Amino acid sequence: MVAASSRRVIRSDERARTATEWLESRHSFSFGDHYDPDNTHHGVLLAFNEDVVAPGAGFDTHRHRDMEVLTWVVSGTMVHSDSDGHSGVLHQGLVQRMSAGSGTEHTERNDPWPDSPDVGAAPAHLVQSWVIPDRPGGESSYQQHDVTAELGAGELVLVASGDPGRDPAIGIGNRDASLHIGRPAPRRSVALPVARFVHLFVVAGEVELSDGTSLSAGDTVRFTDHGAESVTASSAAEIMVWEMHRGLTDQMTGT
Repeated sequence: MVAASSRRVIRSDERARTATEWLESRHSFSFGDHYDPDNTHHGVLLAFNEDVVAPGAGFDTHRHRDMEVLTWVVSGTMVHSDSDGHSGVLHQGLVQRMSAGSGTEHTERNDPWPDSPDVGAAPAHLVQSWVIPDRPGGESSYQQHDVTAELGAGELVLVASGDPGRDPAIGIGNRDASLHIGRPAPRRSVALPVARFVHLFVVAGEVELSDGTSLSAGDTVRFTDHGAESVTASSAAEIMVWEMHRGLTDQMTGT
């Protein structure tokens, strides 16, 4: 039996919103106080949050386990530190992965950094994804890589993947999940990966799907068992694309 394909467009203002004195956050899936039983994940992607964090504020020490946490800074900077001894400044063009394993604690704050006057001086705009790993438990780990140079070509760049047959900028602990980021120039088209589940997010600018559907910053498209599709930039744009070859049920049952 062939699975039916589908495509769902979710506009930016349809996402759940969390707003505090220091945080403006938009959630693509159920998160925190926002729970919708019909919107808990897509493929193995469990969280996809777009945050703007005020200077001098951020997420104080909190714990993760059994999760691949990937952070992409759109503008500004964030200071990361964790209980495994990793610390540093996350900036535009740098992708970071923290594998929580059986448990780790970390902080993510828009704070100053010694001898770096620009760090922590402006609001930080970031996108964070949570993906379930192939195996629970194990040791936590950390990796980061600056992909600014690769993005200059305008094609999709494989920034993270657990597929052993690929060569991503950083690895993750899920062999059926890959994250691509692209910065296509105006009128430039890029082909999206074909997979059981694809999650397209417009970080900046405007793009158009093959059928003429226009998408702006903050808009998302969730593809399920969809065929070949391309995206054409209407302006200078940045897009994030999750490619997933298993769903959450398959992941939990090991099939």
